[in-house]
Amino acid sequence: MQSSKKLNVALWIVQGFLALFFALASGAPKLFLPPEMLPMPIPLPHVFILFIGTAEVLGAVGLILPGLLRIRPGVTPLAATCLVLLTMCAATYQLLAHQPESAAFALVMGVLAAAVAYGRGRLAPLGTRAAPVTGSALLASSR
Repeated sequence: MQSSKKLNVALWIVQGFLALFFALASGAPKLFLPPEMLPMPIPLPHVFILFIGTAEVLGAVGLILPGLLRIRPGVTPLAATCLVLLTMCAATYQLLAHQPESAAFALVMGVLAAAVAYGRGRLAPLGTRAAPVTGSALLASSR
């Protein structure tokens, strides 16, 4: 039981770190800065940059909100898996731009996201909130 609790805490820490990174450090600049202010070694269309930023911010939200609200907790491993795919694309882009250090960083972030996807999908899934008991449910159970 104790190792399960430690795993849950570790996953929350990694989820929080990834959410902060993808929402604030990576996604927000793509959404709010003009394209010419972004350090893009290979130019990409502005619409595509907005799409990537939106995907990163939504992925960050998907890592945190389902667990906090206990609504649709299956979204968390899905969001983490999508971020793994996003980081693989980012690593490919960085390699094409001859920036292997940035590609390695993207892959490390992808490995962390993969750990969250596996951890929340198989090892320590998040529970759902119990449905509230309504009057009709009480009447049905008393029959």
